[in-house]
This record gives sequence, C-alpha cells and structure tokens, in this order.
Amino acid sequence: MTCHFARGLLVLTAFSVSGCAAFSPDSGMSAVSELTSQTINKDVAFVRTGDGAGAVDARVHQLLARTLSVDSAVQIALLNNKGLQAAYNELALAEADLVEQSLPPNPIFSISRITGNGASEIERQVVGDILALATLPFRSDIARERFRQAQLRAALATLRLAADVRRAYWRAVAGNEMVVLLTDAKATAESTAQLAAKLGETGSLNKLDQAREQVFYAETTADLATARQTAASERERLARLMGLWDGGLDFRLPNALPPLPRRPQTLPSIEADAVAHRIDLQIARLELAALAKALNLTEATRFVTLLDLAGISRRTQDPESAPFRERGFDVQFQIPIFDGGEVRVRQAAETYNLAFNRLTERAVNVRSEARDAYRVYRSTYDIASHYQREIIPLRKIITEEMQLRFSSMQVDIFALLTEARQRLASLRGAIDARQRFFLAQADLQTAVNGGGAPTAGSDNPTTVAAAAPADGGGH
Repeated sequence: MTCHFARGLLVLTAFSVSGCAAFSPDSGMSAVSELTSQTINKDVAFVRTGDGAGAVDARVHQLLARTLSVDSAVQIALLNNKGLQAAYNELALAEADLVEQSLPPNPIFSISRITGNGASEIERQVVGDILALATLPFRSDIARERFRQAQLRAALATLRLAADVRRAYWRAVAGNEMVVLLTDAKATAESTAQLAAKLGETGSLNKLDQAREQVFYAETTADLATARQTAASERERLARLMGLWDGGLDFRLPNALPPLPRRPQTLPSIEADAVAHRIDLQIARLELAALAKALNLTEATRFVTLLDLAGISRRTQDPESAPFRERGFDVQFQIPIFDGGEVRVRQAAETYNLAFNRLTERAVNVRSEARDAYRVYRSTYDIASHYQREIIPLRKIITEEMQLRFSSMQVDIFALLTEARQRLASLRGAIDARQRFFLAQADLQTAVNGGGAPTAGSDNPTTVAAAAPADGGGH
C-alpha cells in the first residue's frame, strides 16, 4: 500500500512540476529593461558579476570624461546607483519566491523501529499534503502576479531615480549659472563701492549714497556666498544620485541652462496617457487581480484548511509467531466546528475592497496630477519665455541707452548703477524661471509615466493573508 501511495504521489507531483516556474537568466530584468527603454530610452544593468561591474565602470568613466548633459547624468545613475541595484536584488528575491510558490510540497517520509522482549516492529510512512497539491495551480498564478508586480516596482524605482537625477541636474546647472552671474555682479559692485568711497573722501558724495553703494556690494557678496553653497549642495546631491565615489567627483557641468525649446509640447490626451501608462497604476491593477484570485481560493478552501494523506506499512516480528505485515492509510483533516472560514473569507474580501478603493483613488489622483503637471509646465514655459523674449531684451536696450547717456554726460554714474541693480534682478529672475521650466518638464514626464514621489498606499502591495493553503506549498 505504501509503495502504491508513494508512486501515486510521485505521479501527481510530476504533473505539478511540469507547470513549475524556473529561474530566468536575467532575474526578470528583461521586462524592466523594456519598460525603461520605452519610457526614458536609457539602458539599465543588474550587476551580478565582476565582468559586469567592470563593463559598468568603463561606461561610467566614458560618460564622465565629457561635460555632463542631463541624459548622460541619468544614464550614469541608472548604471551606478547602488540603491537601484538593491531594488533589482529585491526583484531577484521576488523571482525566488515565484519559483518556491510554484513547487509542489515535498512528501514526508518517516520510519520507526520499536523492539522489546525479543519482538520488533518497523513502521514506514509517506505523508503528502493533498490540499497544497490540489491548490498549487491557483497559488502559482497568484505568485506570477506578484512577480509581475515586483518587475513593475523595479521599473518604478528606475523611473524615480531618473526623475530625481533630472531635478538635481537642473538645480545644479542653474546654481552654476547663478554663481557666474553673481560673480560678475560682485566685481561690478566692488568697483562702484570703491569709487563711492573715493568720491566720499573728496566730498563729492554724501554718506547716504556711499552707504547705498556699500550695502549693494555687501548684499551681492552675501548672495554670491549663498549661491555657491547652494550650487555645491546641489552638485553633491547629483553626485550621490549618480553613485559616484572619490574618482568621479570632479565631473564637469555646464555653466548655464540651455535655451528654452522653440515651442512647448501639446498633450491633449495627457489624462488618458497617464491612466494607461502610469506604472503605479499598473502595479495596483495587478494587485487587485492577485487579490481576486486569492479571494476565490480562500472561498474554495474555507471549510478545509488541512488535508494530509499518509500511506502506512508496518512489519511486526514476534519470536513466538511468524512475522506479519500491515498496510493502510491515514487521513488528517480539520473539522470546521468553531471556525468555518468566515474570518479568512471576510479578511480576504475586505483586503480586496481596500485594494479596489485604493486603485480608484489613485486613478482619480493620477488624472489630477497629469492635468496639474501640464498646467505648471505650460505656465512656467510662458513665464520663462516672457523673460527671454520681453524682459531681458528690454533690459539690454535700457542698459545700452543708459551707457550712451552716461557717455554724453546726460546721466550720472549712480543712475547707471541703479539700472545695473535692476538688470541684475531681471537676470536672476530669468535664471529662476528657466530652472522652474526644466523642473516642470521633468515633473510632466513623471506625471505621465510614473516615477514621482511615492504616495501612501499607491505602490506598496497590500500583504494578503487570504490564501491560507498557500503556506503549505513550495518547499
């Protein structure tokens, strides 16, 4: 009987193993690479060997040899950031969970021997978890949904890093441009302060005007120090995101932001695009599908949570009689007297409803975020373009006219210096407006594809205790 049972159990196990998942060569990174390539057109790499690390280092050094663009900074971060590599390690762990959950439960073999007064008894048992074996296809499907979620979470971590790098890059470059502007302004202010001091010594300038020129120089000096500190901090943040060590910290950045694009993007279907492409929404949809399957499994097994079948073979030898064999089986199952599964079914149903409401809320928020991101993008473009087309050219004309009038002695030096202060304020406003535009451009991309700051309950899958029989599988 035991041999027949063991053979039957092995046959069932063989059929189950035929549908088991196996480890992929790249730990599921192909899906992450495809999503990343479609969204931001960048390469990703899961570094697991020394050769892979060497190839990544060579690529990073090649990119660092030139002045960094925003695209090259993003590419360096995607290859070199160790936090992103840790996210890919989590993906590999998720694949291990998938393989484990798709394996049938191992049968348990036990043997015992009891002797006394010359008699002996040998008992052999093969025990199989029939319930775990019967529910294996359902649990395997749920595990595949979970693994697909893990792939999307890895892709989402990739997009978030890329978005963070873009923001840090634009802030660092804007910081450099502000430092260059204020350095020139400080030199001008210093010259005028020295001139004011000399005129004061001759009695040609009163103390009030002297103080005005001195305070402008002092304020410009303080602003320059603040700008340098801000630029250094933003550079360090960019270095952290790119995962740079000592050898790569001397990377070069442009000293000015690029000009605005000739025309802004027109995205009439941005809400639909965001709902269709947002990775956090895709994760939530997969979570809902997995919970639905878990709910069905819980309802199907609500009354029976334990079903073990054992084949028994016992051989008894007594000195006073001939040896004899006994064969039989043992079935263990749980009687639902006190707990008929209502608690597990209620938990599974409420967990599903929770995920459904979270998904609906997230979809509403995604549409709103997309609309708001596009409005901010267009308004910042219009403001920066207004500085570029109207304010800065007018300031240039005013400065040239003031210099002409100063040369013909129609205005004095202090009127010219007053105009210089106003032009400096306009130039600082223009730099700030362009920085805001490029940041809004980065935020617009994250609003459509995902990669913004994590929102509570938006991308963290709800832990499900629904399919209790799943605990018995995959050893």
